[in-house]
Amino acid sequence: MCGIAGLISHRPAAALQSHLAPALACLRRRGPDDQGVEIWQGPNHGVVLGHTRLSVIDLTEAAHQPMTSSDGRFLLVFNGEIYNYRELRQALEALGRQFRSASDTEVLLQAWIEWGEAALPRFVGMFAFVLLDRRTGDLHGARDAFGIKPLYYRADGEGLAFASEVPALLAMLPHPAELDWQTSYDYLVHGRYETGERTFFRDVLALPPGQCFRYSFESRQMTLRTWWRPTIAVAPRLSFDDAAEALRNRLLDSVRLHLRSDVPLGAALSGGVDSSAIVGCMRHLEPDAPIHTFSFIASGSAVSEEQWVDQVNTETGATAHKVFIQPSELVADLDDMIATQGEPFGSTSIYAQYRVFQLAREHGVTVTLDGQGADELCGGYVGYPGPRVHSLLDDGQWAGAAAFLREWGRWPGRAGLEGLKAAVAEYTSDSAYQALRRINGADACPPWLDGRVLGDADVALRFPREVPTQTAPGRRLVAELARSLHGVGLPGLLRHGDRNSMRFSVESRVPFLTTELADFLLTLPEEYLVSPQGETKHLLRRAMRGLVPDEILDRRDKIGFATPEQAWLLQMAPQVREWLRYPLNLPFFRQDEVLKAFDQVVAGQRPFSWQVWRWINFTRWHAQHFAG
Repeated sequence: MCGIAGLISHRPAAALQSHLAPALACLRRRGPDDQGVEIWQGPNHGVVLGHTRLSVIDLTEAAHQPMTSSDGRFLLVFNGEIYNYRELRQALEALGRQFRSASDTEVLLQAWIEWGEAALPRFVGMFAFVLLDRRTGDLHGARDAFGIKPLYYRADGEGLAFASEVPALLAMLPHPAELDWQTSYDYLVHGRYETGERTFFRDVLALPPGQCFRYSFESRQMTLRTWWRPTIAVAPRLSFDDAAEALRNRLLDSVRLHLRSDVPLGAALSGGVDSSAIVGCMRHLEPDAPIHTFSFIASGSAVSEEQWVDQVNTETGATAHKVFIQPSELVADLDDMIATQGEPFGSTSIYAQYRVFQLAREHGVTVTLDGQGADELCGGYVGYPGPRVHSLLDDGQWAGAAAFLREWGRWPGRAGLEGLKAAVAEYTSDSAYQALRRINGADACPPWLDGRVLGDADVALRFPREVPTQTAPGRRLVAELARSLHGVGLPGLLRHGDRNSMRFSVESRVPFLTTELADFLLTLPEEYLVSPQGETKHLLRRAMRGLVPDEILDRRDKIGFATPEQAWLLQMAPQVREWLRYPLNLPFFRQDEVLKAFDQVVAGQRPFSWQVWRWINFTRWHAQHFAG
């Protein structure tokens, strides 16, 4: 787990090194154990590659990066882990390849030399890497199937710059970056971010998950190709019990690989089904090994999950570590957390995660396992009622659809009317959808924004609507799950986890997110994922019987690392007002109206929503990047 950065430009390679230094400084926490730089001068362009290392596998100097191939042709910088590196190494050695280290980095390098892009589907892991081919002068790179590890870039007439985090990339650019108004609007009004290639900075892009690239300096062209995408085609049908056993075995195999480490590891435990499943698998695989769990506890709050955390720790014999948070601590850490994330984010639950990784580092744990991705692959959250009803109606199951909505609405935190609305929305055109949102009281341009200024800048003032790129009759639910893997949903959560963990030099691993598990789960019958009774993660709950306490598997609520956000922010009201008053000098952002709306929330004249956090986050983040 590391940080990478680099430049390719018409300028001499030696001159580029000074631009790389501030980028590596930004990435120091991602890799506090080692740092390396390599420069290469081509016939008409220079290349400089940099790396900061967090040592996890092969702690010796032999795993130093940038890593050069034995013949000197290839130069690699790599961020991530290849968990099946031992098996791949055996396969490569059988083909005659020789190794100088015990690292997964060298396995990746040798696999690329042997197989090229065809190596990518062979990797079980999380990765973002860039490789220089000195023979052609081109750069090649890739990002893992789910985008667990980040890679940002900017390509223009000067060349190409890339880095693991946006601030590091900005540090290499010759001119200050500009705010992307469309991304800012989508976040402020609709809470959308991490929805594709665009970032909050104009012309700074994210390499999409599951894609690889080739950059030719000669043509100044960056060619992207998709090497993996989720599939929703139905696989040969298994019985429910056989599917549960298959899921259990696949998840255990994944956790077994994710436990490979040369440093201490533990688990982030919220007390929900997903993280409890990971801890249960860890204990099953290593009956006598010490397990350390790290949990945020919302003490005295309705969203506290301490009883569930305690039960999992008791059942597995894990050593528990807990963090309790006061609003004053959020105030003290806010600017650091915002700087850590690099771009605005959704809610204060991110602070709970931030503190969990800090807790892990304080107890000497370098690697944690996490349950992220189970909701998107196993049919979690509230069970996707709209797409599921759509699938049932595709199959002519009118009575089944009505029964599903009735049963779905009986679960805690759900309302039958909301399920019906979701089902109706499946069949509405975009224009009808826009109208229905307005009828329901939503405002695409609230008073605290200047719609005229935004419109003049060609910002689209509308309610965004996510539509799966692939779908089929009877497969609407899994199509929505597939969309959430690369669209609104999982990418944002993975960004939060990557930045928060790396802030404290901790590697966060997510065993649910393998292509094998995705290819298996998304091709199952939909009723295996969300039951006819509206139970979410239906198959996962069955698969984990005996590994996770029944009381956890039978939970009917979902909380996660939830925070008592309203209570926190209202207790912080005087400080929040000062933050919101800081002059941003943004033509479209009416701060006087924001302050007025915030005061109405504090006075109880306006309902509290996550909008309050978005105002805070955006103003503090903007002040960090665009002040003066």
